[in-house]
Amino acid sequence: MALKVLSALDSAKTQLYHFKAIIIAGMGLFTDAYDLFCIPPIMTLIGRVYYEKEDDKYRVPPGVVSTMVAIALLGTAIGQVVFGRLGDRIGRRRVYGTALLIMVLSSLGCGFSICRERGCVLASLGLFRFALGLGIGGDYPLSAVIMSEFANKTTRGAFIAAVFSMQGFGILAASSVTMVVCSIFDHASKASQGDSTPDEADIAWRLILMLGAIPAALTFYWRMMMPETARYTALVAQNVPQAAIDVQKVLEVPISEITEENPVPLNPLTYPLFSKQFFYRHGRDLLSCSCTWFLLDIVFYSSNLFQSQIYKHYLPDKDEVNAYKAAFEVAKLQAIVAACSTIPGYWFTVYFIDIVGRVRIQAMGFLCMALVYLAIGIPYDIHWKDNTNVGFMVLYGLTFFFANFGPNTTTFIVPAELFPAKFRTTCHGISGAAGKVGAIIGSIGFLWASHKGKDEKEREGYPEAIGMTASLIWLAGVCLAGMAVTLLFTRETMGRSLEENENDQDGPGELRLGRIPSGAA
Repeated sequence: MALKVLSALDSAKTQLYHFKAIIIAGMGLFTDAYDLFCIPPIMTLIGRVYYEKEDDKYRVPPGVVSTMVAIALLGTAIGQVVFGRLGDRIGRRRVYGTALLIMVLSSLGCGFSICRERGCVLASLGLFRFALGLGIGGDYPLSAVIMSEFANKTTRGAFIAAVFSMQGFGILAASSVTMVVCSIFDHASKASQGDSTPDEADIAWRLILMLGAIPAALTFYWRMMMPETARYTALVAQNVPQAAIDVQKVLEVPISEITEENPVPLNPLTYPLFSKQFFYRHGRDLLSCSCTWFLLDIVFYSSNLFQSQIYKHYLPDKDEVNAYKAAFEVAKLQAIVAACSTIPGYWFTVYFIDIVGRVRIQAMGFLCMALVYLAIGIPYDIHWKDNTNVGFMVLYGLTFFFANFGPNTTTFIVPAELFPAKFRTTCHGISGAAGKVGAIIGSIGFLWASHKGKDEKEREGYPEAIGMTASLIWLAGVCLAGMAVTLLFTRETMGRSLEENENDQDGPGELRLGRIPSGAA
């Protein structure tokens, strides 16, 4: 029989604390997106400040760009594994504030360097972006699991998706802050005409990075005031009375509904992580979550980097305008894509996740992304005959819409619902780290493929279609593989309590192929 305190959590009405928890938990994801999406315009500024013109163009070598992306992703993967394990060993709350503090301090650190030499500045930026990745990585499993363990079973998916949707607002904030800072500096600069680069541009990109620390810092106090989740306290720490006390601190639940009248000893899990019994009971779920996240991030991070290939068709030649205007235009297009496709995708998931189910949304998202990549990849040259193809931009926006109304959100949700409390943040962290490995492969591989294709085509005297077409068709294939893994191996968790999902009596072959369990809402 389920503990009263856990049953009360599963049936609790939506209350103010649920929304408060969404904001508190979502700030880490907000910071993650902010720091990812402020990099393209920042690299534009860095290129103007620290690189000389070559062939009448300012060029930041692709290797530098890919290194800055990959080093943060490497830190994120390590942070997910380390903090995920700590969350299960010493508690979610005890390490939650630490991850946020690392994010705040490293965001500030990204704006500093010990000198103004190019190599030194880039090394300093890379070091602090690695540290930032550690904090962001730690935040992923903790935010997802804390929200899942506080939520009720009928709206749990929507609450976790709402936490993840803070990424969309982080993207919009990164673009908005960049536009505001560049506008202010441009207006104040005497060198507002032509392609000259004012000295103050070196301050502008640092300021943009450091401002990303403010939203996360504002929630630090509230993270410290959050109680430990009742599920961790009751099931892992084996302190049921304390779990009831903690629940009463944050939710309006009568004490009689959560206090055990005749408490009985609990039977904690006896098998360790990565034991034979662990793999028998949870290995397939862990493989499914890791593989789908790995495949999704190959596509998602490649698609983000693909923006630079698209923007050049809409932007003024950045070598003919000053640094501020060049960065402003990049940020403006990012904001348009976020407002028109990325953010709506997140909120479609919030609305439908507890109606349609995780498996169906994830499979649908993978399929639609594959179809769109084929639609823009095969006739890539044709799309750009008039150089500003509106249809191409609509299709490109749909890739972000279906990523977020699809696997980008569901891969964050499902690992927080499938595993026992004793292993929940660990398994979420492992799944997320697999995703970041995919992100590193996608980021570096896509930059290499698109640059290689560009060089080959430029030697022949026409645009870089071969490299882009091959890359986009390849991404479509990865999406189809993600759909197959989803349908074959991913369990549906909608409408079930976390304890039902982790029920050790479910054999490894049960509840497969995305079947929705009876009684699901």
